[in-house]
Amino acid sequence: MRHVPVLLKEVLEVMAPADGGRYFDGTLGDGGHAAGILDASSPTGEIAGCDVDPRAVARARANLAPYGERAHIFTSSYTAIGDICRSLGWETVDGILVDLGMSSVDVEQGTYGFSFLKEGPLDMRYDPNAPLTASDVVNGYDERRLAGIIRELGEERFASKIARHIVASRPVRTTTDLAEIVSSAIPRAQWPARIHPATRTFQAIRMEVNAELDNLREFLPKAAGLLAPQGVLAVISFHSLEDRIVKRFMSGPRPSPLQARLIPVPPEHRAHPLAPLTKKPVRASKDEVTANPRARSARLRAARRIP
Repeated sequence: MRHVPVLLKEVLEVMAPADGGRYFDGTLGDGGHAAGILDASSPTGEIAGCDVDPRAVARARANLAPYGERAHIFTSSYTAIGDICRSLGWETVDGILVDLGMSSVDVEQGTYGFSFLKEGPLDMRYDPNAPLTASDVVNGYDERRLAGIIRELGEERFASKIARHIVASRPVRTTTDLAEIVSSAIPRAQWPARIHPATRTFQAIRMEVNAELDNLREFLPKAAGLLAPQGVLAVISFHSLEDRIVKRFMSGPRPSPLQARLIPVPPEHRAHPLAPLTKKPVRASKDEVTANPRARSARLRAARRIP
């Protein structure tokens, strides 16, 4: 199975890649978005792309090989955007993209513990060399801490009950074992209609293992500081907490009084002001969702660097 890039058409519309431009893709995956940007900025546009998962980097290298030296590929977190650009001699970039979703390949394989439908190890690391695993969280966190993670990151209302069931069932060995424990903790009548009952818990544990919100908060001001005047920052999120962080950051240098109260502008944002290009998050079309159901929850926000 090959990962399908979500909202590709919409990303290209807001970013408007041009010949000679320099672009950054912080979540390279299979290279689908990067290929679209390179095609649109032909013949001399370049892209620097990175991913913490060496398996994804290997796939991207193969898929982007036809673009030759126009594609610069790194095994790294997108939080290292400054180091990556410096290594290329790039002082600014014309467009920056991160897609915060998971790779369909990793979910379908089940090898890395992301899927609750296929038996696998309690791993869930994007970076196989990272120190924290899902097993550490599931079997090592105390009940209160575990419940807090599931409640905050998973927005799961049965978090306390789920954490209690997990602690009582330790040691938990596999993803399917965990999925069964979580499902049994939620009253059957309260199971969500459109998703598996373990979805939110798995999401929370994955986000904790990979420090996803912390990385996003660290990345955004770095990205804004590297944008050239009129450069575009585009972020695709799949989680309401991620979307809120991005929305606050892209809220603009002079928000309305109501917006200033509800969505404060971070101090680091004022140093690199952005003007939102998307008043509301851009969602996938019905046709795209039909062809690629994972696009259903994707939300694209974009902003332009003010000169």
